[in-house]
Amino acid sequence: MPSFDTVLEPDLVEVRNAVDQANKEIGTRFDFKGSSARVELIDKSARQRELQLDADSDFQLQQVRDLLLARLAKRSVDVRFLDLSAKPQKMGGDKMRQTLPLKCGVDAATAKKIQGLVKASKLKVQAAIQGDLVRVSGAKRDDLQAVMALLRKDVTELPLAFDNFRD
Repeated sequence: MPSFDTVLEPDLVEVRNAVDQANKEIGTRFDFKGSSARVELIDKSARQRELQLDADSDFQLQQVRDLLLARLAKRSVDVRFLDLSAKPQKMGGDKMRQTLPLKCGVDAATAKKIQGLVKASKLKVQAAIQGDLVRVSGAKRDDLQAVMALLRKDVTELPLAFDNFRD
C-alpha cells in the first residue's frame, strides 16, 4: 500500500553553518567591536534544539537576529522553523538574551489539523499520527500526490516535508 510521512525537520548542518557564519560576521563587524554579541545552537535533546542570541543592548540583539535570519535564508533554511515570538530577556546589566526554539517534529495540534484536512478532502487515504510525524497511506499514488498538494496549500505556517514515499 503506497504511503508517505509528513515531517518537520530542519537541515541541522545548514543551521549550524548559518550560526557559524553569523558569529564570524559578528566578530568582524565594526559595530559589534568589543561587545559580547553571539549566536549559539543549543541541543537540549534529540528533538529539542534552540538558538540563543546574546547582545549588549536591545538594538544589538535586533541586529544579531536580523543577521542570523539573513544567514539562514542564504543557506536555504526556512525561517518558519524558528519560533520568532519569543521575547528578549534582560540579563545582568544591559545584556540581553533571546532564545528562539527550533521546531523539529510535527506537534500534536498540527498533526490533528493535518489529519482533519486529509479526512475532509474526501480522498481515499488514511492519515495516522505516529509520534512526531503523520503517515498518510492510500490505494492510489495519485491520491497521495493530491494530499501532498493539499497540505502544501493549506498548512502554510510550517515548512512541511514529505519523506519515505513508498509504492
